[in-house]
This record gives sequence, structure tokens and C-alpha cells, in this order.
Amino acid sequence: MIVLTADSASELFNAACQAVLLNGRAVCPRDMVTTEVMGAHLCLTNPRRRLVAIPPARVINPAFAVAEALWILSGSDDPWIFDFNANLRRYADDGVLQGAYGPRIRRWGGGIDQLDAVVRKLSSDRDSRQAVIQIHDPSRDHRGYRDVPCTLGYRFFIRQGRLVMHTSMRSQDLWLGFPYDIFATTLLQELMAGWLGVEVGEYHHHVDSLHLYAENAAAAAECLQHQPEVTEMQPISVAWPHLDAVLTQVLSSGSGLPDGDPWNAFGRVLAGYRAWKAGDRDQARKLAHDTPGPLGTALTAWYDHLTPAALTVGHLS
Repeated sequence: MIVLTADSASELFNAACQAVLLNGRAVCPRDMVTTEVMGAHLCLTNPRRRLVAIPPARVINPAFAVAEALWILSGSDDPWIFDFNANLRRYADDGVLQGAYGPRIRRWGGGIDQLDAVVRKLSSDRDSRQAVIQIHDPSRDHRGYRDVPCTLGYRFFIRQGRLVMHTSMRSQDLWLGFPYDIFATTLLQELMAGWLGVEVGEYHHHVDSLHLYAENAAAAAECLQHQPEVTEMQPISVAWPHLDAVLTQVLSSGSGLPDGDPWNAFGRVLAGYRAWKAGDRDQARKLAHDTPGPLGTALTAWYDHLTPAALTVGHLS
């Protein structure tokens, strides 16, 4: 069991890499060699510092981070997510990711919006311990689909005027999964805090099997030789009744959203990456340059990371 606390996702990621490399044991689920720690509690004290960046060893694709978070929040399992991470196609059944979180969160059983349920629960009882979002669905997840959610569920608590969030995962690929999962979950936490009119508190990430695949172990070790970059995202909010409308605007490249609005920055990042994928590299770099804050910087770093590799297989492209 490891317990780690950090003020930024970058520092937490580096600490977790070190802990898994030092304390992990070899296991081979599905004949894939991993180094695994059983039982991990990772605490992020400042959830707005959600971007993982340890250049040049670990550079993430912020466009996919944004796209996945919005895909989840919108309740979608539509295949447009493959435009931002083509590698996800290998986990699809009949073109659909059967483990997509969005429909489970926004339309559980075809009709329950769990975000709305949590808002209502904590609005009526600020001290409630029943504000739970369930992800694991035994009626679906034992059918043999390629995509089975790693996340079991989320819990929310208002304590001392702050919203604390706990995530439970049966499994976490530290190298590929953690940087994107923590971006999405802490964005959800911040939005939920806004809907409830409280500050953002600590974020707690509980993992049963925290692991590194053998092919990523050397890169994880390389991270320990570099200083994590610490950046803080601009505060973001939207009124709960307007969430879906704003998400629609962002997914159409932020049209109609004012400059300086963090939702506009999300739209620019998505539009820029679409331009990159379409081959318009100059426009993609211009949009990244014009995107304020850490997201623009991270997207420029991702393009720099991709260029020498010429979009070789293995990147989240």
C-alpha cells in the first residue's frame, strides 16, 4: 500500500512512478508484463493543477485530455473521440466503446442523470454521505466486451465549505491512463463545486492495482531525472442548467464563447488539434499559440513532441 500527497498532478505522477518502480511486483494479466502496487491512495491538494507535464520524458496530449473530459461530461459514447485518440478503436465493439463513462453518468439505465442526483443530494443535505456516482455496471461489464471501465465510482463530500472528491478504481495504468483520468475527474470536481456554491477541496484517487506496463517502465524511470512542471488552470464554471448547451458550443470549436473564457480555450484546443490531424500544421500551431494559459503551452509542447516522431505508432494521436 502506498499513500502519496502532492500539490500538483505532475508531482503526484512523478511520486507514483517512483513508488511503483521501487515497491512494485511483476504480474502478467492477459500475458502482459506489468510492475504493480496493490493498494494506492494518491491525494491531490490543488485540483486545478491537473495537467501532468514532465518534459521531455512525459508530455501528454492536452487535446485528448479536454476531448475525453467533455465526451464524458456530455454523456456521449459517440465515435468522434477516436479523432483525438485513434488507439481507442482497438477497444471498441462494433465501433462503440461499451465501457464509455458518459452514458453511465448521464443516463444510467437509460434515464438517471447521476450528476443531477448528486447536485440535488448535496443541495438538500450538505453533510450527506450518499453523493455517489456509479460507473461499474455488472449487467454490462461481465459480457466480454473489450472495454471494461477501470473506474468503479466517484463520491463527493462537502466538508468545511469545500467539495472533496474520492475516486475508486479497480485498475490504473499509471503511464497512459493516470494523466488523462485525473484531468477529467478534477474538472468534474471543480464544476460540481461550482454547482453547489462551495470551494474545491482535496481530490483523492484510490487504486487497487496501480501499475506500469513493461514497455513504459524505462520512460517512467526517466521521469525521475526531470523536474515536474507545475501549472494551474484558470477557474472554470458553468451554471448546472446550462452545462449541455455550453458543451455543445465547445465541441463546435468554441463558437460564440468570449475570448478569455476557459471554455473558449477548450474549444480552441479541440479546433487546433483537428487542424493538426487534417494536415494544417501552421493553423494548428497558431491556434495553440493563441490559446491562453497552460493548455496552449501544453498543446505546443505536444506538437513539438510529435514532430520528430512523424506521428509514429504509439503516440496518443
